[in-house]
Amino acid sequence: MIQKKICMLGAFSVGKTSLIQRYVSSIFSDKYLTTVGVKIDKKALKFNGKDINLMIWDIAGEDDFTSIRTAYLRGMAGYIIVIDGTRPNTCDTALSIHQMVRETIGELPAIFAINKADLKSDWQLDARQLNKLKLSGCPILETSAKHDLGVEGMFLHLTERMEVQHG
Repeated sequence: MIQKKICMLGAFSVGKTSLIQRYVSSIFSDKYLTTVGVKIDKKALKFNGKDINLMIWDIAGEDDFTSIRTAYLRGMAGYIIVIDGTRPNTCDTALSIHQMVRETIGELPAIFAINKADLKSDWQLDARQLNKLKLSGCPILETSAKHDLGVEGMFLHLTERMEVQHG
């Protein structure tokens, strides 16, 4: 059994926990629960004939007063940075987190997930922000934990990128 540590990163209230709950337990709740520190979930899957155990670290959101503890990032094989499409400031936070991870840990497989696709008509991301995301070189996926859109695909895409990079 191959174990891969994945970190879910992003600003507060972007949907990190909801995406994990949807993927691991196939549930969605409208109740907002703040993650304090880190919560770890497991998901076993078969990928390219290999048994892989994803250890998904749900790391507390970042804002002006709280930054991610870099100790939580040690040993990760890849990461997903979640953005709330309805809150443009979460895109800027995502880009700064991505930069911090690259400076602290180095180049690892990463994905930007623009969450809350069920509210796409309310999205407020501008062309400049989307262009900066594209320039990062990381895949940009649209997800909705509420409607189960792109959730499993996001984790499988990251797993594939980790396999290609690390085997």
